[in-house]
Amino acid sequence: MKINILYEDNHLLVVEKPVNIPVQEDASKDKDLLTILKEDIKVRYNKPGNVYLALVHRLDRPVGGVMVFAKTSKAASRLSDVIRRNHLERRYLAVVRGTPKQEKAKLEHFLYKDTSRNIVRSVPENYKGAKKAILEYELLGSREGLSLLAVKLHTGRSHQIRVQLSTIGHPLFGDQKYGQQQNQKGQQIALWANLLEFPHPTTKELVSVQSPPPSEYPWNLW
Repeated sequence: MKINILYEDNHLLVVEKPVNIPVQEDASKDKDLLTILKEDIKVRYNKPGNVYLALVHRLDRPVGGVMVFAKTSKAASRLSDVIRRNHLERRYLAVVRGTPKQEKAKLEHFLYKDTSRNIVRSVPENYKGAKKAILEYELLGSREGLSLLAVKLHTGRSHQIRVQLSTIGHPLFGDQKYGQQQNQKGQQIALWANLLEFPHPTTKELVSVQSPPPSEYPWNLW
């Protein structure tokens, strides 16, 4: 599988993750992105032995778009610190059902992950194991009962965008897990990691990488 490389140097590898590929090995045993990229580096640079490539953040399996990997342990450590300090800017495009009442809003929920069922839900603040989730969205346009949103993440909780938007009554197009009443089986979830910005782990210069969503329905409505 050919993976689109968006930026690469001695420390970083930024790629466009294809939809429906796990970022690392999971129970499905399907080929994962981390393994594919390690094999690609090994071939391209004719490297003997094991290739170092570290996963520092994640995207859900159905979601595509920009992802950064660390090619050195120093870069991995520094990128992990950047993420901890919330200095990694993550922006997404999302197509949701309906039209939000507010054109711009900041959403704050407390989310709990049921790991046995791999389901996340919004719960009261004092719920045991709940974690605070914050995002901002801006309405970019509405057509045919769907809306295109620009989403900025402030926290990186599991399934966060999907659950928070579903909680306010606007599930993502194609999301059978958190919008099964409005979506049909076989539809591709319309969530795309559109932009990553972060300080380079060694030069400290700003790295900014974008990836447009595919030109197919429902993205091509806009």
